[in-house]
Parts: sequence; structure tokens; C-alpha cells
Amino acid sequence: MTGEEIEFANDYGERLSATRHRPALPSTRAVILGHCFTCSRHTRVLRQISLGLVAEGFLVLRFDFSGNGQSDGDFSHSTYSKQISEIRTAVRFLSSAERVSWVGLAGHSMGAMAGILAAPEIDSIGAVCGLAARSTVMKEQDLLSAAQMRALEKTGRVGFVSRGRSLELTQEMFSDAARYDFEHAVRSLRQPVLLVHGDRDEIIPVEEAYRLQRYRPIGTKLVIIPGADHMFSGDEHRRMVTEVVVTWFKEQAVGRRGSEA
Repeated sequence: MTGEEIEFANDYGERLSATRHRPALPSTRAVILGHCFTCSRHTRVLRQISLGLVAEGFLVLRFDFSGNGQSDGDFSHSTYSKQISEIRTAVRFLSSAERVSWVGLAGHSMGAMAGILAAPEIDSIGAVCGLAARSTVMKEQDLLSAAQMRALEKTGRVGFVSRGRSLELTQEMFSDAARYDFEHAVRSLRQPVLLVHGDRDEIIPVEEAYRLQRYRPIGTKLVIIPGADHMFSGDEHRRMVTEVVVTWFKEQAVGRRGSEA
């Protein structure tokens, strides 16, 4: 239940670090988890959800996007397009190594957006869950101060510090994001969607979750966790999130292609 540390390569030849959780019995149902901006696969909420899912018979894979955690790559090369391609790679890896046929995607914050954008392109995706998700793609003003925006405009690059790391963003990140119409992507999803948000989220206000649900109210379930912040830091908040997410994925997988139920 603790998970197995593994690696697989992305389309750029970079090594991606991952943790694979195998259930007690072989399963063709899997869930892939993606982390938030500047985070890693080891955030507490992702670890707890993983354990909850594997206990219910799902194969689970949580991985570090390139430039984050223990994966190869330069953070400054991070874009939505690259993260979407890495989700596709993770699905291919599971399909080949584990022969799974039904895959759920769950992402936190930026990982949620990457998962939602990736889902329409992957036939085996059966359900999508977004934790603390934005309702629009990331823009310069969402992250940067006025001085940082001037530096980005002047040099095409800007440095910042997050979680004790000195990192750099480039204009490519924002130019790539601008290619995506997130509202259109949500409206065009064929898969059921679960949104989970804390009403005390200090990074992405809970109003974003309500707006996101309004893009496609039919087929989208929204659950608000009272008192929870962006990282679902409280023990009780993580317990509630895990219960909601695991129960919902079980409901989506039962009777569908690849389910053992």
C-alpha cells in the first residue's frame, strides 16, 4: 500500500519519477494523479487519495511533471502543452505495462487544468476530477507582480521563489496557455467531471469552482469542503476530499469498460 517508486520517459526523453500503487488483486481500472504548480506527487492530499483509491481496487499512478519533484527537466520549460503530453505518456505507460482499459484523471490546481485539457484527446479516459481548479488558463497577472510583469515583457523571463526553490518562468508559459480556450474545453468534455474546492482557498477563490461548473452543469458535480484551503491542509479536510473522490471514481467505474465489478 505504500507504493512502488518507478520511472518512465516523456516525449522529450526526460525521466519522469512516479509512485505506482497496486491493489491487492489485479485491476484494469486505474487513476492517474497530477500535482499543482511547483508542487510534486508527494503532496499530502494526493498521497491520501492514492491510498484510498488503491484500497478500493484501483491501480494508481501519481507522477512528477518534468521540472518538478524528482523528475528530470527544467521548470522554465513547463507549459500546459508539455504537461498534457506527459499525461498522455502516463496513460500509454499504464496501458502498456499494466493493460488497463479504464483510466480516471485527477489533478490538483494546475494539474487539474492539464487533466481537463488532456481528457478529450485520450479514448481510455472515463472520468476527470479537478481539485482546487481554475476556471481560466493562467495569465501573467495571476502570478506576477507589476515589477515581475515588466521584467517578463523586457527579457522574456522572470525569476521567483516557490516552496524554497528559486525558479524561472518564460513568456512561453503564458503564450502557450493563451492557445487554450478552457471554457470550450470543459463544455466539450464527454466524460463526467468532479470538482472539489475549499471555501477558504487563498490561491484560487471558491467562486472559480462555481464558474467552472456553470460551463457545463450537466455531467459536472461540485463539492465544496467547508474551511479547506488550497492545499487541503487540515487532516479532516483531506479525509473529506479522499472520501468524496474515491466514492465518485467507484461510481464512475462500476459497469463501465474495464471494470471488474
